Amino acid sequence: MPKIIFLPHEELCPDGAVLDANTGQTVLDVALKNDIDIEHACEKSCACTTCHVIVREGFDSLAESDELEDDMLDKAWGLDPESRLGCQAVIADEDLVVEIPKYTLNMVSENH
Repeated sequence: MPKIIFLPHEELCPDGAVLDANTGQTVLDVALKNDIDIEHACEKSCACTTCHVIVREGFDSLAESDELEDDMLDKAWGLDPESRLGCQAVIADEDLVVEIPKYTLNMVSENH
């Protein structure tokens, strides 16, 4: 069973977390299931960038991003070569180390 290691994030996950994941789940689904409330303004439909994450380790184990995800990522704050949308990053059989960026481009967050 692969694990996702979330690096500490000041608001969402101050101490970081090590979470069990199932192959086929998305990074976003695992986070939300474990009370790490990564924004997802488009309800996981790959129509925004609010669930942007950076996969610091294990990036190559993920399926390649498609053109739609790449287009969305071009609009993300703090874009990195290992950036993915959490709603599209499907977990394979390798552990991941994930960083949640400090900011999103979402002007309004429903939870604040």
